[in-house]
Amino acid sequence: MSIAVLYGGNRPNGNTETLTKKVIQGLTVEEIYLKDHLIEPIVDKRHTKEGFPEIDDDYNSIIDRILQHDILIFSTPIYWYSMTGTMKNFVDRWSQTLRDSKYPDFKKQMSPKRAYVIAVGGDNPYMKGLPMIQQFQHIFDFIGISFDGYIIGEGNKPDEIAQDKEALFAAEQLRKKLQ
Repeated sequence: MSIAVLYGGNRPNGNTETLTKKVIQGLTVEEIYLKDHLIEPIVDKRHTKEGFPEIDDDYNSIIDRILQHDILIFSTPIYWYSMTGTMKNFVDRWSQTLRDSKYPDFKKQMSPKRAYVIAVGGDNPYMKGLPMIQQFQHIFDFIGISFDGYIIGEGNKPDEIAQDKEALFAAEQLRKKLQ
């Protein structure tokens, strides 16, 4: 069982990354920081004759990396009640990959995977973060990935996640499950 973590945060050592590190502590994982890669936004060409053009960025190299893993952990702060733009940009590009001749079996390759979401935010994230969790559920359902769980934590300023005992407990439980 191999694991990849996709970090969508833009703040080094932010609350979401800290909570995610609690989950993966002692596990062998591949950590991918989306902020460190150039991922161009999608230009929707699904319904054009020429289709999607080739884009010279880091996106395909990230896809190649995640295809090697059984479990994907999507780690994103809650920004404006959703995933970060960095994470959304990455997921939006899946539309292109689904039609890319280099990845003829993308959906089939993704469908046996299991996914988790770890998210931290302020402003009542346990309630206001749920639409984002539902968004991930729809994304995973569409691509065929099993959505095996999520953790929402509360924290805004640096290190505030350390105050959220419920999220820390959930992180420990998930770590044990992934061992």
